[in-house]
Amino acid sequence: MLSLEPVLVLLAILALLGVIFEEVIHVNKAKVTLFFGTLSWMLLFVFSKDATETSAISAGLAESIAEIAGLWLFLVSAMTFVAYLNKKGMIENVVYLIMPKQVSERKLLFLTGLFCFIFSSLADNITATLVSCSLILSLDLELKKRIQFITLVVFAVNSGGVSLITGDVTTLMIFLADKVEILTLLTLAIPASITVLILAVFLSRGLTGTVTLNAASHQVRPVDAVISVLFLLTIIATISGNALFSIPPVLTFLFGLSIMFLVSRFMSTDSDLDPILEYIRVIEFETLLFFLGILLLVGMLKEIHALQSLVAIYDILPPVAANYLMGIFSAIIDNVPLTAALLKSGIEMSPGEWMGLTYAVGVGGSLLVIGSAAGIVAMSKISGLTFATYMRYLGHLLLAYTLGYAGVFMLGRFIH
Repeated sequence: MLSLEPVLVLLAILALLGVIFEEVIHVNKAKVTLFFGTLSWMLLFVFSKDATETSAISAGLAESIAEIAGLWLFLVSAMTFVAYLNKKGMIENVVYLIMPKQVSERKLLFLTGLFCFIFSSLADNITATLVSCSLILSLDLELKKRIQFITLVVFAVNSGGVSLITGDVTTLMIFLADKVEILTLLTLAIPASITVLILAVFLSRGLTGTVTLNAASHQVRPVDAVISVLFLLTIIATISGNALFSIPPVLTFLFGLSIMFLVSRFMSTDSDLDPILEYIRVIEFETLLFFLGILLLVGMLKEIHALQSLVAIYDILPPVAANYLMGIFSAIIDNVPLTAALLKSGIEMSPGEWMGLTYAVGVGGSLLVIGSAAGIVAMSKISGLTFATYMRYLGHLLLAYTLGYAGVFMLGRFIH
């Protein structure tokens, strides 16, 4: 086993490099992480010394698979709701319903930030970013103003996701590890929303014009309205059910999904070519496979006791400083493997300090355009948005991130 450890660590490093340089090697990060994740566990079994060690490896794999299954089922449930509502145009309808027909650029910037913050906490940040990009592209804005808008979108989307387990996978992972209670996480919305507004103030300089929104409305059917309400009720039931009766969120969301299927069966007029179950196929399974590969790799690193070096910073600095730096680090390293590794490493922190880490790894990726899924999606949709043009606002983003983290720190002092 000793001679195998360096090889396994090297495989994990290669997988991480594959994620970082995805755009250079043109190989999807899901394929890279799944390959190295499964290979590393197979090597553990092949080079096992005896039956006792093989049994321990099997137990470790079973633990990792159980964690992955819970995460997958929750994400599949939530993403199916969002995929359906997005396909039926309900999300776009809501955007144009709340936005005024004619509005100043400055006011639209604030409204866009507010929409991204709220919507990304309910749905996934990729959908929130795509909807916002469509809105920005429909406006006749010069490039500089367009970059100002999209910079706020990326930060607001990532900020909105940290307070609800439906909004950010790292928040969900920290909650599922029993580090922070679900109602405690909701309080993160206070400092996170304030810093989004502060960043909007910073970015609103030079926005003096007026724009007209051309609404592209979709017909709202009764079944679509009912499923929209059901989605919101499922989120509320997930939070209240867990807080009052300790019902696992995955169970509540699967129950909500089952009701969605029944509602569609008895209310929908869709033809057989568009059945409700087809929306599960609309889900981005590459994202789910990426999580699978990453969590297999981190589980392997835990199995060979290789995570201690990652948490060495917590031996040098107090958690409040270490968590802040981890947030900045998440702009370079994907926050999912970073969070998974920290959770597996056995760090002891108070609930308030875990809240700080939740905010840091959720929002820290906004500092660089390549640091989060929202930024990468925005780059693919907004021509002119590059690493360099986004970097112009690094000072503003770092200040907003720091103020938000300071707000979470102050909040955490009241949580025990």
